[in-house]
Amino acid sequence: METDPMPFETFAYFERITAEMPLLYAEPPAWAAAAHAIVVDEQVHYLWAEKKAEDCWVLMHSWAPTSDPTAVCHDSRNPIVGPAKGGFDSRDVEYPFPFHNSADGRYYMYYLGNQTMPRCKQTGLLVSDGDLGSWERMGSEPVVSRTGDHEESGCSHPSIAVDNDTIHMVYTGERPAPPERRKILYNVPTICHATAPISDPAHVTKNPANPVFCGSGQAWDRYGVREAEVLKGPGYFDLFYGGYDGAVWTIGHVRTRDFIEFEPNPHNPIFTPSSDPQAWDSGGLLTPQVFVMNGAYYMIYAGLKGTGWNRVSEVQSGLAIARI
Repeated sequence: METDPMPFETFAYFERITAEMPLLYAEPPAWAAAAHAIVVDEQVHYLWAEKKAEDCWVLMHSWAPTSDPTAVCHDSRNPIVGPAKGGFDSRDVEYPFPFHNSADGRYYMYYLGNQTMPRCKQTGLLVSDGDLGSWERMGSEPVVSRTGDHEESGCSHPSIAVDNDTIHMVYTGERPAPPERRKILYNVPTICHATAPISDPAHVTKNPANPVFCGSGQAWDRYGVREAEVLKGPGYFDLFYGGYDGAVWTIGHVRTRDFIEFEPNPHNPIFTPSSDPQAWDSGGLLTPQVFVMNGAYYMIYAGLKGTGWNRVSEVQSGLAIARI
């Protein structure tokens, strides 16, 4: 029998590193959310989004030594990217996912852009020559724009993994829920897949089978799946995502070789809100990016304190580590 190079148990037991205080914090009613990490030499860089009290989003940059990833320093230039003067990202820029491109030695960052009217979440692209606090837009148009009924409300929350000369992207497609379901969830989110060549990250081609993943079939994620994060392993692409049971968002894991068939982790959900009702992440979890650092698997995630992902709730970002 073939030996599984990374069994499901690898990702079944995440422990909080920031149980007492979040890793990234914004004074309420602002949020510190949509955070992603990239390790460069001896530093881990956090690219994240702050939701301002005025209910608009901007991009932020922070970092820490890999030897002490909670010793966070903030870029004095923050916010590093704000909304454009016009176009698809003229209201919000958030959900930044950075990566290094070996094809040209530059850094790229896919991100969520939103406009005021009509509200429409789409995906844009930024580029940097190495200063992760300095980015330029790759044009004024989205690189992933809405197509199909499953993306009527948006196509955003990008995450990527590079496999040889191909960028594999997973993103959230959203459509309005039917009227009888809107008390549970206003939009129905699903997971979609796209690819781009590393020679041209702006040339994104959607998978014609989209949406490729609508849930595991179990009760814990039956009402919606969103904000998937992809990690390329030795045998599979591992996807970590938020699943909704009608009351709370928790974190699950599936794996795939081809973005057609998905195997759910039998331990799902693998990461759940804190059992302490006063904890900063006791109300729900989303944005579970898993990355490698110090020879271990870490997860950076968004945690909710409150009863819903709305203006009156608090949302901050935390860090966990896989223990097996």
